[in-house]
Amino acid sequence: MTRVLVVEDDPQLVRALVINLQARHYGVDAAPDGATALRLAAARQPDVVLLDLGLPDMDGVDVIKALRGWSRVPIMVLSARRASDEKVGALDAGADDYVTKPFSMDELLARLRAAVRRTEDTPLVPELTLVRTADFSIDLLAKKAVRAGRDVRLTPTEWHLLEILVTNPGRLITQKHLLQEVWGVSQRNKTNYLRVYMAQLRRKLETDPSHPRYLITEPGMGYRFEE
Repeated sequence: MTRVLVVEDDPQLVRALVINLQARHYGVDAAPDGATALRLAAARQPDVVLLDLGLPDMDGVDVIKALRGWSRVPIMVLSARRASDEKVGALDAGADDYVTKPFSMDELLARLRAAVRRTEDTPLVPELTLVRTADFSIDLLAKKAVRAGRDVRLTPTEWHLLEILVTNPGRLITQKHLLQEVWGVSQRNKTNYLRVYMAQLRRKLETDPSHPRYLITEPGMGYRFEE
């Protein structure tokens, strides 16, 4: 059973989420604040976290950062904050998706299913399990990246995006395809997600992120991986 941790201080919304998730056979735990959320995350090991940013004891971004210190669990932000810098801040901290309140329950459940899919192991043919460059190596089977002799911590969404690119070396992967594969949607306004995550991957893997050697942007079209 897929376990979901709901971190939200609005009792009515928590009740609605619990009812809808349990009706679809998810296991659900709920936390009204950040401290409880972190304790439950450690104890219950959820498969997905639904997180409100406006918590009574701490900012949700701080919860994301704390979780990312030891976990790669998918984190979906549920927030009334609409400013683009708020969204980018949450994504930069390690969130995997951002749903603005009020939201459609059907849309939320679709994104939740996509988040679960991203964590499922995808069988890879042997010759594609290890990618080596002059600056870093990627073991796709073990989900491990190493740069300059040190492990590189990547979120599930970063991994999924990187897997698609490195298993198609030299091939232009369109924005639409990446959005569909990684987020389960192909809405045009999600291109900012791609920019954020590609920037994060470059910071973690490229020697000079502002002049990438491996993770290349084709303006207006998409991205490609050059070996």
